[in-house]
Amino acid sequence: MTSLNLTGSLLWPHLKSALNRLDRVWVLFGAVLLVMAIAVPSDWPGIVSSIFRNLSHTAIFIIIAVLLIGFLRASGAEATVAKAFQGRETRMIFLAALVGGLAPFCSCEVIPFIAALLAMGTPLSAVMAFWLSSPIMDPPMFVITASALGLDFAIAKTMAAVAFGLFGGFVTLLLARTAYFAQPLREKLQSGCGACCGPAGTSPFEGQVIWKFWRVPDRLALFYTTIASNGLFLLKWMALAYLLEALMIRYVPAQWISAALGGSGFQPIALGTLLGGPAYLNGYAAVPLVSGMLEQGMSQGAAMSFVLAGSVTCIPAAIAVWALVKPRVFLAYVFLALSGSFVAGSIWAAYQ
Repeated sequence: MTSLNLTGSLLWPHLKSALNRLDRVWVLFGAVLLVMAIAVPSDWPGIVSSIFRNLSHTAIFIIIAVLLIGFLRASGAEATVAKAFQGRETRMIFLAALVGGLAPFCSCEVIPFIAALLAMGTPLSAVMAFWLSSPIMDPPMFVITASALGLDFAIAKTMAAVAFGLFGGFVTLLLARTAYFAQPLREKLQSGCGACCGPAGTSPFEGQVIWKFWRVPDRLALFYTTIASNGLFLLKWMALAYLLEALMIRYVPAQWISAALGGSGFQPIALGTLLGGPAYLNGYAAVPLVSGMLEQGMSQGAAMSFVLAGSVTCIPAAIAVWALVKPRVFLAYVFLALSGSFVAGSIWAAYQ
């Protein structure tokens, strides 16, 4: 018994280390497929073929998105973002909303940059504009959204991203002198990043812009590393999303989604806004899920409010804000995100 306990104590750290190295998304993907193969073997081939069919359909758009991310990172184009936070406060809000809505950064990537800006006294209004617009849209997201939900939807989402930034920025500017927004920064800043953001401790806002990056060995190596890591990142999330989409279409009655999120009026838009944050997995993964729900009867307004609210209030985006500012400022961020999502969804529904 003693030898068994000793063996177990020696093996457990190695087993724990191996488990920690497993990607939870791939584990979940494989576990769901395994359960399906055991529980409903007759449905398994159809679900798997649906995943591969959808992946092959969007493969070209994923490749374009990955190459675009690689180019932007390797060239150092992200460093131009810092210019948005210079000059008059109103000018900063406009530029921060524009850059945030178009820049290719994930939410956690901006934590060290925003922390430095707040510590140096950059107006919270400009930071809020950037925070609200940044998670919603970027060039790769535009490509994938247009391929799955249509060019009009992608353009409208991009416009909403910029509008979010302007709305939040100017509301914060109007209330900046109130006690609610006084001393917004936490005493101890935290930072963290996921695998999508590149090497830890690096800031995408530093360095020189080199458009012909292939002439610089380090930049070329960064390009290859970026497309490899982001390619796997997109592949795993899109595969999981298409699996969930196939399960939803096969097992969730269309009338359920149509009854809850379909039809006209403000109720489905409000529900889409409230469900956006909790149901949001990942910005890229949400696109095929929304496409599937639209096929099941989800209204266009609810779809728009869902993707907007989910983008801004999902866990990575929310953590980026929570880590840096006091709870009352975080609540203001959430309120601005949800109210803006509802308004944008209503406008998009009226446009249809």
